[in-house]
Amino acid sequence: MINRVEKLSLLSEMIAFAKYDKDIKNIEYNFLLGVAKQLDIAREDFEYLIDHPVSYTHLKSHSERIVQFHRLVLLMNIDQENENNSAGVIKLYNFGLRMGLSHESITKVLYLMESFPNKIVPPDVLIDIFKTQYN
Repeated sequence: MINRVEKLSLLSEMIAFAKYDKDIKNIEYNFLLGVAKQLDIAREDFEYLIDHPVSYTHLKSHSERIVQFHRLVLLMNIDQENENNSAGVIKLYNFGLRMGLSHESITKVLYLMESFPNKIVPPDVLIDIFKTQYN
């Protein structure tokens, strides 16, 4: 179970990821708001984080880091405008490394992502990739 500081850090990280191309698009905003609700973060706190990011807190749980990486994959691919967005892929790769995930697993997810509809990697496939590397 993750605490409030970790939840705010996760959300803040996702907001920063969404902002890498300057503006948060409506579809990204709604996705992030949905994640905030999942994490039990009030809308006011979510709104505050948009302009006042909190510092990164490393998640201790490997499974929570995998879930967060999956959220970032979804966020990156939520708007279909960025067909071949290498900057976003590089940023996602770096976020994964910073979370302490193996570069082999991250690379495999990013490679396989291209073969799925809308580049959405199913959670079970993603988990299997990280399990294989973790064991």
